[in-house]
Amino acid sequence: MSKLWSGRFTADTAKEAQNFTESISSDWQLYKYDIRVSLAHAGALRKAKIISPAEYRKIAAGLKAVAKAIERGRIKFNPALEDIHMHIENALIRRIGAAAKKLHTGRSRNDQVATDIRLYLKDKLTLLSGQLSVFCAVLLEQAEKNKNLVMPGHTHLQIAQPVLLAHHILAYVEMFLRDRERLAGVLRRTDVLPLGSAALAGAAYPLDRQAVARELGFAAVSENSLDAVSDRDFLAEFQAAAALLMTHLSRMSEELILWNSAQFGYVELSDSYATGSSIMPQKKNPDIPELVRGKTGRVIGNMLNILTVLKGLPLAYNRDLQEDKQPLFDTVDTVLSCLLVMTGLWQTVRFNGVKMAEDAEKGFSTATDLADYLVRKNIPFREAHKIAGQLVRYCLEYDKKLTELSLPEYWKFSRRIGADVKTAVSLAASVNARDIYGGTAPLQVAAALRRARRRL
Repeated sequence: MSKLWSGRFTADTAKEAQNFTESISSDWQLYKYDIRVSLAHAGALRKAKIISPAEYRKIAAGLKAVAKAIERGRIKFNPALEDIHMHIENALIRRIGAAAKKLHTGRSRNDQVATDIRLYLKDKLTLLSGQLSVFCAVLLEQAEKNKNLVMPGHTHLQIAQPVLLAHHILAYVEMFLRDRERLAGVLRRTDVLPLGSAALAGAAYPLDRQAVARELGFAAVSENSLDAVSDRDFLAEFQAAAALLMTHLSRMSEELILWNSAQFGYVELSDSYATGSSIMPQKKNPDIPELVRGKTGRVIGNMLNILTVLKGLPLAYNRDLQEDKQPLFDTVDTVLSCLLVMTGLWQTVRFNGVKMAEDAEKGFSTATDLADYLVRKNIPFREAHKIAGQLVRYCLEYDKKLTELSLPEYWKFSRRIGADVKTAVSLAASVNARDIYGGTAPLQVAAALRRARRRL
């Protein structure tokens, strides 16, 4: 099959070279965007009087017919035609003849593919941001539903201080809202039209790039043709934002896996979002969060992929940039599927408030509250910290909780301790004491829920 660029060549492309250089096996996914870009470019050529109105109508009708043919599976993708651009142009030439050969005037595949990818990513960023908002809304529903449950907060995976479960869930909402902000930032920098930059130096025809930008829905036009055809910063930014989003999902998954274990027993996953064992009939495995945790590695790898491709490239376009698409498509599909499945999982999850409260009680999670109580009795914090630690050691020696100690037992360590100490070291008092903006007190968590809903 003769290549559309074959005029300078006297030998056919070797079979192995052809298979090595093709990208149609992945970039066929850009066909809708390539058709849109070609229609807009045809309009610019007509406006510049490079093609006639009749030729424009013929090209536009032909492009729409090619799009329908691809949608219906009537065009077979052939590695000999390398990429989606060549497939569409070849199909258009077969349909309408000579007029189609004028379409590539004033453009290159360099600015063409850069425009296609930006249009694709703009759509996917909007889709991902929307699903992220849905996911956050589900998390807020669970936080509201379980707003009275107390659980042990952890540092170093050791029981630290009691917090409301809703406060813990809201911590993840904060992460995902930042992720949504990052996606919005990527969208702003993706929303720039490269078409008109041609191969690297700009088109040699009076094309109205601003009009093309308006037609394709771009907010801005690229300032420098060399940069425009070689810029993949927006892809690197997207991959970085996606890697961080997946890292947040992975951290959440790790906690769900721990909480779902018999050792923790804080959560029960719905049967619809768990799997069994092929040999152990009693098992109910948290495979969904485990897979999300595992797929995070793929997305982090895709981020490293694009950065490694870009790190040594001179201006302007280099064929290395063909390697930007497969990781992009994979990341989009992976992140979207993870968000969808985690949304469903969180809609159906159930929490064991009794077990969480029991763990908070037995882990001396209110020892800091005991120290704070002593501070209010005019004991310096460092001394109060030491007394509280001695009381914890005493409890461990005699297998007691802080709430089970008698007043005489407390007096062994400080005569300033009064009968009100039992209330001070209760879970409820501990949680209520953190009545500061961003804290875990019920009033603060209720206010945080309201703010989060407004931000959504």
